[in-house]
Amino acid sequence: MIEKGAVLPMFYLPPVEYFTELNIYKPDFVIEANEHFPKQTYRNRANIYSPDGLLTLVVPVVKGSKVHTPVKEVKISYDFRWQRLHWMSLQACYRRSAYFEYYEDELVPFYELREQWLFDYNRKLLELLIKLLKIKATINYTDEYHAEYPHLTDLRSSITPKKDSGFMQKPYFQVFEERQGFMKNLSIVDLLFNQGPQSINYL
Repeated sequence: MIEKGAVLPMFYLPPVEYFTELNIYKPDFVIEANEHFPKQTYRNRANIYSPDGLLTLVVPVVKGSKVHTPVKEVKISYDFRWQRLHWMSLQACYRRSAYFEYYEDELVPFYELREQWLFDYNRKLLELLIKLLKIKATINYTDEYHAEYPHLTDLRSSITPKKDSGFMQKPYFQVFEERQGFMKNLSIVDLLFNQGPQSINYL
């Protein structure tokens, strides 16, 4: 376990703030792999910019028992075709962006193959996003759960869709900004599709 740095949660297509923090703390960060799954967080949702404004994409999970489920035991639900919906939404929102075609071939398998576990799905996506962003970092994971990390910056609950984190963000071009202005802290794919290889400099 690292002695300094940060502990981050495992998110689905994490927001820009997440990668800003990851980039600041690299290589001294770990991903929380042993928490209980908290609901209504970025662990299974992401925000993108649609023609009508903010659009939230949610990965449905199998309804578990009433006891809190360990994050590694959360199963993805395929009761409806959410993958098709997410991919069609990403295409509708970003097909006009400068770099969508640049990245789509690497992302499309995530909307075709059926991964059983949410954690594994997010882990593979995170590995790809780090590669696409050209962040030089190895992902390490926690060995066990700790409620607090006295020596680390704990970011497990600070990056949340429920409240504004106060994350200061410099605007960049967004496809629909003429409609509703700059939207901050969207999913990293918004930055990637709009800024492409320049994304790492932005972070």
